Amino acid sequence: MKKLLSERLSMNKIVLAIVSLVVLATGTAFATFEATKNTVTVTMNGKSEKLRTHARTVDELLQDLNIDRKKEDNVSPEGDAEIKNNLNVVYEASKPVHVTVDDEKRTIRTTAKTVEEFLKEQKIKINKHDKMNASKDTKISDNLKLNIEKAIQITLTVGDKKQQVWSTSTTVADFLKDQKVQVNELDKVEPQIHETLSANDAVIVTRVEKVTDVVEEPVAFSVVTKNDQDIPKGKQEVIKPGSEGKVAKHFEVMLENGKEVSRKLIKEETVKESQDRVVALGTKAAPKPAASKPETVSRSNDSVSKEFYVTSTAYTAHCNGCSGTTATGVDLRANPNAKVIAVDPSVIPLGTKVYVEGYGYAVASDTGGAIKGKKIDVFFSDKGAAYRWGRKTVKIRVLN
Repeated sequence: MKKLLSERLSMNKIVLAIVSLVVLATGTAFATFEATKNTVTVTMNGKSEKLRTHARTVDELLQDLNIDRKKEDNVSPEGDAEIKNNLNVVYEASKPVHVTVDDEKRTIRTTAKTVEEFLKEQKIKINKHDKMNASKDTKISDNLKLNIEKAIQITLTVGDKKQQVWSTSTTVADFLKDQKVQVNELDKVEPQIHETLSANDAVIVTRVEKVTDVVEEPVAFSVVTKNDQDIPKGKQEVIKPGSEGKVAKHFEVMLENGKEVSRKLIKEETVKESQDRVVALGTKAAPKPAASKPETVSRSNDSVSKEFYVTSTAYTAHCNGCSGTTATGVDLRANPNAKVIAVDPSVIPLGTKVYVEGYGYAVASDTGGAIKGKKIDVFFSDKGAAYRWGRKTVKIRVLN
């Protein structure tokens, strides 16, 4: 029994000795392992910490620290640099920035501290006319959204005022709103309001107005003749002198940038009625010629008159193809009050004095290509009076 106990004690001593040797060996190995580590200072995003590592390179060190390094991250020294004792490793993680320049969108990782540094880094130029949703001193944060609208130069013409302006607007409508240009209902805009703008385009706003212009024009009086048996034949007397009337014409006038481009007559009002001139014609020496005869010749002791009906029209000194000077040399533009008619010289010789019903006394001083036979063209200085005369049959008296 004593022998068995003695053997067991001996065995326990052997086991204890072996365990002690193992523990001693492990402790020695651990101490040796720790002793071979390098001490480094790691600064991550501005925070520094000392640690011991067996990593051989900076990249291995970052992997040991579970850092997913991006190519845009800042690492100093470089990732393949060898780890040495007391080495300083600086790591700064990049941040994603979502940039939109006009219609182009992209995401860029950066280690820039501010928007201004980021713009310089990416070589994005911003001038004073461009628009950006953040100031240049804004700090870069994760997933910052940076919207940039680049300004373009546009030539703007409003009415008769032209200028060069910068704008970030993309359509004509937005551009005019940004420039505080009010477009009225009748105004014209080129290009059209919904169209897209590009650099160096021109936007033209034509100011259109519709106004009413009232013009008063004289109305020539008519001449009424009455036979008078108490007056010698070939003589005449004015019983009533007659007076011109007046008509007000209302025109719708379209103006573009203050200049008239069209005129339309919308109504006409009589302001004053014309009063007929009444002339008594002497019939004492001879009976009145029959109205049905196309031509009547009357003679007296000192004169001969011939009456007949003619087709009459009217013209002015400024009509198309008119020189303003008659066939006999009368300057109608210099003498707007002249009483002149154009005739066929084979019917009424040039220089003949005549009396035209509704027109009055005149001189046959002009000719015309369309004036053939018993046709005359009466002169008016005013275009409106010529229009009102129109085309009509009148009685003419040739006076000698």
